[in-house]
Amino acid sequence: MTDTLHSDLLALAQEAARQAGELLRDGRPADLAVAATKSSPIDVVTEMDIAAEKLITGLIADRRPDDGFLGEEGASVEGSSGIRWVIDPLDGTVNYLYGLPTWAVSIAAEQNGERVVGVVAAPMRGETYHAIRGGGAWATGAWDGERKLTCRPAPPLDQALVSTGFNYVSEVRAHQADVVQKLIPLLRDIRRGGSAAVDLCDVAAGRLDGYYERGLHPWDLAAGDLIAREAGALTGGRPAEPPSNALTVAATPGVFEPLQRLLEDFGAWHD
Repeated sequence: MTDTLHSDLLALAQEAARQAGELLRDGRPADLAVAATKSSPIDVVTEMDIAAEKLITGLIADRRPDDGFLGEEGASVEGSSGIRWVIDPLDGTVNYLYGLPTWAVSIAAEQNGERVVGVVAAPMRGETYHAIRGGGAWATGAWDGERKLTCRPAPPLDQALVSTGFNYVSEVRAHQADVVQKLIPLLRDIRRGGSAAVDLCDVAAGRLDGYYERGLHPWDLAAGDLIAREAGALTGGRPAEPPSNALTVAATPGVFEPLQRLLEDFGAWHD
């Protein structure tokens, strides 16, 4: 019963992500403008974020009216079925606003508080990543059929390629820059893609050795965290803690612990 339920949830998440991705890709107006701001004047929401979330929640609620929702653009419904959908309709809004390709639709389903399904669609890459808890991580794209995702073999830390992201509050960004300055001489290099969901999937796909970020919300990491873990990556926050707003870390085994330890030493987290 549970396996059938999870498969049904995955199929619904894939359909919603596909439709939202097509809306965002094909419906982006030439004069796209900022509709609102969040934490600061540079942390933006566009009309397309709002339209994509309405599409996703409307589609899911039509099929499963008793489910709950938590969405970045305001969707918040308790539900009575034990299933809650955690949605980021457009992760990487600033990239999208500027016409950069690294943005994604992220949809996760939780059952009684435990994450069981994750889908991340990256339309400008032509790729969609998905996972069911205990079933591995998979992707569709330019290759034929589904491709099983496996994180990279662990290199020495000084040969690890790691991605991160920056907050939109200026004093937080300044602190994050200090952490990067300390960290970068100890790694192969650092990337900044602009979408937490895509970065987590890149860890799953073996395109990155690790990723960390401070200040993520549940919708930023819900689907990508499950996909990364199902691909064999380790994920967490501060030592012995789960990923959280304080700190999220995902990396191939062998890179995870030394990276997490450095981030703790350098104060990359916040209380």
